Amino acid sequence: MKNCFKEGPITSDFIGQSIAHHQVKTNIGAHQIFLGQVRMDEIEGKKVVAIDYSAHEEMANKAFHEIRESAFDKFDLTCMHIYHSKGIVKAGEICLFVFVSSAHRKAAQEAIEYLVEEIKAKAPIFGKEILEDESYVWKENK
Repeated sequence: MKNCFKEGPITSDFIGQSIAHHQVKTNIGAHQIFLGQVRMDEIEGKKVVAIDYSAHEEMANKAFHEIRESAFDKFDLTCMHIYHSKGIVKAGEICLFVFVSSAHRKAAQEAIEYLVEEIKAKAPIFGKEILEDESYVWKENK
């Protein structure tokens, strides 16, 4: 089972390299990418400046694996990658990177929606929203 966690934010360099590695796969006609970014929400009049992500990594990686396999069963995909941050991710930084490839765009588009919803519903990942005054609240998964 693959470890899907990256320490800290997921960088644009990492995302770009992931895309570049797929350019040699000439059976791919479509890529679909979802990037989850930390928002600077306001909670009780205080701005969210970061989220500190934690997870039960073994259980979360198992959930990612099961979600991944179910997507391959449902959609005609060539390739798929899921990466989630752990640790501190500041507002404006990327915390979730889901990347699917297929021969045709419709499968990639439908798969990405399915994957993001499944990840939100089933992966045991927890986020502490850190507020500007250094207090925190546990994040609700929406």
